[in-house]
Amino acid sequence: MSTIKDVALHAKVSVATVSHVVNDTRFVSEATRLRVQQAIEELRYVPSALARSLKSNRTHTVGMMIPNNSNPYFAEIIRGIEDTCYDAGFNVILCNSDDDPLKQSTYVRLLSEKQVDGLIVLSSGSDVELLDTLRTATMPQVVVDREIEELAADLVEVNHEAGGLLATQHLLQLGHRRIACIAGPQTLSSARQRVQGYLRALHEAGVAVDDRLMRSSDFTSAGGHAAMSSLLDVASPADRPSAVFASNDLMAIGAICAAAADGLRIPDDLSVIGFDDIALAAFSNPPLSSIVQPKHATGVLAAQLLLKRIAQPDRELQRAILQPTLVVRHSTGPHGGVTR
Repeated sequence: MSTIKDVALHAKVSVATVSHVVNDTRFVSEATRLRVQQAIEELRYVPSALARSLKSNRTHTVGMMIPNNSNPYFAEIIRGIEDTCYDAGFNVILCNSDDDPLKQSTYVRLLSEKQVDGLIVLSSGSDVELLDTLRTATMPQVVVDREIEELAADLVEVNHEAGGLLATQHLLQLGHRRIACIAGPQTLSSARQRVQGYLRALHEAGVAVDDRLMRSSDFTSAGGHAAMSSLLDVASPADRPSAVFASNDLMAIGAICAAAADGLRIPDDLSVIGFDDIALAAFSNPPLSSIVQPKHATGVLAAQLLLKRIAQPDRELQRAILQPTLVVRHSTGPHGGVTR
């Protein structure tokens, strides 16, 4: 592997000149700069990231924590973050917490030891140790999607309550009144807010809340399947819901599978709407109606806020709330199965 000395000899300049060209720390004539850059390309010289970080006090690396790398929702956010960081010359270290706040705390400490320049956090839920670890970490932080209360950090998230409201209003407008809600883990602010939107829509429509139509599970297809199976396990068919709002698309797909296994037709016998609009939603059977989160835009904005925070640590905290929209496909229909 070529060294900086090899480049200097090849370009017939000093080691200091090569360093100034690589780090852009002093004026170098254009002819000399071109000669050094040509030598770097010919020798395939790779500057030492450690040496550059010691000089600039920056590693040009950011850490990112996600709760579950098997959820395609997070993949689209990650893409937005990586695209933005790459364009700015930053690398991203991705850590998956498996929905375990304690594991997430361990990763935060590890990333601190690696001296990353900043951290983007998608929380696995409330946990005292996680909160304390994030508070004591010295790097700039941006929280995405799931607010962490009492943490002074920039925030980017969708208006979850508005999304729950939109989903339930859509089902109400189709004539449904027995609308079930399959909620996410209530330790998460995003899951609680989506339920609040569901309850608000029922209240505004004058529809009484029936606690028997509410279930809570994790944000997985298996969780949605189990919750839907429980909703269908009633003494009388009249007690079954005619529509379901699932708090994410994976849960909605699981609910559709459980309903189909019970002999129900979607949407003739049961309407189902999800939340997130992951890419898979348009190709489920039937294609899933969903609440659209601007996932790539969320990732881009989170990365932009973090890069600004790294450059200006004392700037005022930012709170960006993005608005969801509704996409209607074939998993929702009028009450009674009337053809649309």
